[in-house]
Amino acid sequence: MKIYNTMTRKKEEFVPIDKNEVKIYACGPTVYNYIHIGNARPLCVFDVLRRYLEYRGYNVKFVQNFTDIDDKIIKRANEEGVSYDKISEKYIKEFWTDADGLNFKHATVHPKATENIDEIINIIQTLMDKGYAYEAGGDVYFRTLKFKEYGKLSHQPIEDLESGARIAIGEVKEDPLDFALWKGAKPGEPYWDSPWGKGRPGWHIECSAMNRKYLGNTIDIHCGGKDLVFPHHENEIAQSECANGCTFAKYWMHNGYINVDNVKMSKSLGNFKTVREIADVYGYEVIRYFLISAHYRSPINYNIEIIEQCKSALERLYTCRDSLDFALKNAQNEVCGNEDNLIALFEIRKNEFITAMDDDLNTADGIAALFELTKDINTHILSKNVSKSVCEKAAQIFDEICDVLGLLYNRKNNDVGSDIEALIEKREKARKNKDWAAADKIRDDLKAQGIILKDTPQGVTWTKE
Repeated sequence: MKIYNTMTRKKEEFVPIDKNEVKIYACGPTVYNYIHIGNARPLCVFDVLRRYLEYRGYNVKFVQNFTDIDDKIIKRANEEGVSYDKISEKYIKEFWTDADGLNFKHATVHPKATENIDEIINIIQTLMDKGYAYEAGGDVYFRTLKFKEYGKLSHQPIEDLESGARIAIGEVKEDPLDFALWKGAKPGEPYWDSPWGKGRPGWHIECSAMNRKYLGNTIDIHCGGKDLVFPHHENEIAQSECANGCTFAKYWMHNGYINVDNVKMSKSLGNFKTVREIADVYGYEVIRYFLISAHYRSPINYNIEIIEQCKSALERLYTCRDSLDFALKNAQNEVCGNEDNLIALFEIRKNEFITAMDDDLNTADGIAALFELTKDINTHILSKNVSKSVCEKAAQIFDEICDVLGLLYNRKNNDVGSDIEALIEKREKARKNKDWAAADKIRDDLKAQGIILKDTPQGVTWTKE
């Protein structure tokens, strides 16, 4: 498998540090509001990464944090007249509603910043002891220029960074590029005790601390949205490599931006879409399909037309899989002619999927392979009589691919009730007796109830509208 490494700006062969385990850290949400589709893209993309690595036989240790103390959380709490933890716990709960709806596989660990204050203080103290951090007026800052490789992830020359840096009112930094590791508490703000007085952690340091605590000094893959490359991930590298004295992450993966009607989504423009509001109309699975339908590094455009296309594509997959269930139920055990070529064709589609995913997690081509398999199933199974073993092989590969992509997790219960089953059976008898009027009436009555019948060589199939 090859992965595009943001650090080197090229695709590299993926070789984990430990051949038996892959360690991945994904930056999680700051919990002060519902997640939007920009938050959901890395959630779904790197969930597929984890699933694919597991599919290829790796044991994956996946950590995704919650930033549960932050300026935005405090601001929201003050606006609503509640404590900061009321806000963070509320939106962690709302996050899980959306994440579960998107079929996100829970991480090995979901640590919270406030549960790791001791570890955060410890790593800050290490940086101070090594001369990489200093205390000023109750705040603690990182000496950015002391880390000679600063800018290596974002590929920005230090001169360019210096020209854009400023010292805000109230800050007492030695240099404009220095950033806060610990913020002294302002009146009315939540705080924790530290060697530098009462305060709370800066944003960047929490991820360095939790990475080290749960995954160790060096991890395999650090991932997140492209917007995190600078300054968040750049600062994580500086903190972690100075504190630990070794490489922080071997590979860096970043997903592209989301546009809405061809305009970059942003809160300042008021064009951002929450996962919840889209799911209320289309359901969560359409959103997941949309977010993984393009290559993860490419920008992706959201509009109603595209979402409708994603809905139709999912319906094709569901129809194929439900029809395959019917074929399995009615297939004979006897081999019907030379079926080895058909099984070999299904294996080709599986290998096409693997080839796509091995090429920097190319889900777009992976989904294309799934639809080629769908076409093969429709052509060679659903329109002909084939043996049960062929149906089982097709179902196995179809399900494997869907599981890696995290799709088709809302498959309907095929039990339509004994009364409807009786009507379907009655229609079959009418057809055998060539009582076409009675058969058509039953079909129309069932359609009025949302049951759509389709006659196939294997018998009648049905779907619910």
